[in-house]
Amino acid sequence: MASKRRDTVRSRPFIRYGVFTLSDTLASRIARLEGPARRGQFSRLRRGLEKEGLRVDPAGRIAQTPHPLTLGSKLTHPHITTDYSEALLEYITPVYCRPADAMAFLADLHRFSYRHLGDELIWPASMPARLAGNDSVPIADYGDSNVGTMKHVYRRGLDVRYGRIMQAIAGVHYNVSLPDDLWSLLRDIDGEQNTPMGDYRSSRYFGLIRNFRRHSWLLLYLFGASPALDRSFLPDGRVPEKLEPHGDETLVSEHATSLRMSDLGYQNKVQEQLKICFNSLSNYVNTLRHAISTPWPPYEAMGVNQTGDWQQLNANILQIENEYYSDIRPKRVARHDETPSQALEARGVEYIEVRCLDLNPLLTLGVDESQIHFIDAFVMWCLLAESPWIPDAECDTLDDNRRLVVERGRDPALTLDHQGRERSIADWGGEILGGIAKVADLLDELEEGTPHRIAVEAMMPRLSDPDLTPSGQLLARLRDSGEEFSDAMLSIAREQAAHLREEPMDPAREALFFELVETSFQQQADIERADIDNFDAFLSRYFARARETRLRQEASL
Repeated sequence: MASKRRDTVRSRPFIRYGVFTLSDTLASRIARLEGPARRGQFSRLRRGLEKEGLRVDPAGRIAQTPHPLTLGSKLTHPHITTDYSEALLEYITPVYCRPADAMAFLADLHRFSYRHLGDELIWPASMPARLAGNDSVPIADYGDSNVGTMKHVYRRGLDVRYGRIMQAIAGVHYNVSLPDDLWSLLRDIDGEQNTPMGDYRSSRYFGLIRNFRRHSWLLLYLFGASPALDRSFLPDGRVPEKLEPHGDETLVSEHATSLRMSDLGYQNKVQEQLKICFNSLSNYVNTLRHAISTPWPPYEAMGVNQTGDWQQLNANILQIENEYYSDIRPKRVARHDETPSQALEARGVEYIEVRCLDLNPLLTLGVDESQIHFIDAFVMWCLLAESPWIPDAECDTLDDNRRLVVERGRDPALTLDHQGRERSIADWGGEILGGIAKVADLLDELEEGTPHRIAVEAMMPRLSDPDLTPSGQLLARLRDSGEEFSDAMLSIAREQAAHLREEPMDPAREALFFELVETSFQQQADIERADIDNFDAFLSRYFARARETRLRQEASL
């Protein structure tokens, strides 16, 4: 079977990638993995998806209604919750080895929701629907427990610091990990048998993250899907030079790929001083701990607890670690008495979270299986390729490259800085795809057919023709039709809703979702009854624990 698949790859019409030479490290790792991959020892990656989407009314305005009770408790439901806003649905899939399984679960979450949304719709784009000022974005309410109150107050803090409108942006988060047997194989290949597995795994995950940050501009170019926005997103009326009018209510950027990831979207100027370039786990954890413990004068001036009216959790650079914005994060499932960084400090990196993916309005679920296959191959290439530490100067260059791609990625004249050399997206991107294709072949050894190789090859035309990218296709639709951004997205939302409402659900999964609605409310009630301390005491104890270091727990050698 494996031999037949390799012959299929060789007989495919020649795809021209950029001229590339594999580094000795990458070539050696790929060569040593080929045999185990053919023998079925190269296990599948494990991934889960988190997908956000605004609820809107039939006219395409952000919904002012509460999160539907028929969807369960947003505090405790494992798969249907809200992000910042009461109107911002968030779907969370279980962890799957097969992308098709994750997509099937995500589709059923949409189908189940549409059976309980009445005439409301799920907005298909990352940039929000029509807004009526800051207060039109309702902050999510998680009930009366201390944990629920903390989640709400944290969101109030985001409001006073950055405003609610920025928090109405939606996206897709992709969580991925390598199975244990693959880590053991890699440790043997690298000759690191004497390194404790937890230390080895964390170090290699951080190497992956560094390579991701060096090359995440490619994902922004290939999958960015937010070149336009509704004027209501800029309530002060000031239009940045990078935007130009389209119709009466729309602003577009001619060559932008992802305004969501630009300085119009998620941004925090204060965080720029943190300079987290992911060189080591200890640096990452210590920097976050410093940020959640260090007051920031402008935030102090906003006030914290004004006679019981909480404005924010605290006046520090970060209220909690989740406030740190990044296109990728190292993660570890935390226990009930841990912060995310304490979990990392105690037991190392468990998986990574990719956070730079726009919703693609042209896809019913905002993402598809082919995109997951590509990101799998991209992530594995980042892991296997050599990844030196990132000095401060390079860190600034990486930020500049990402900024240029989100603002001007489809400009044929654009060049990026690659180790001091100016290179076009087509040239550099083609070289990267050549390396990713080699890794895709390893992943395909376990597959019927070659889905990873096909997904990589499908991206090549986008490098030579920016109009084929999602951002190019969306901008072309607006210009060809003359539609306003919000009108075009509302039309797509209606089409997707009609499609999803008619599709049958997996019966067992539908029964599970009904059961989870009931159990989630019971769990919320249990949490509320279990509270003993008042919120002030609860929060004080939480932050006292958050400042503690955690001893490393090495369970696997």
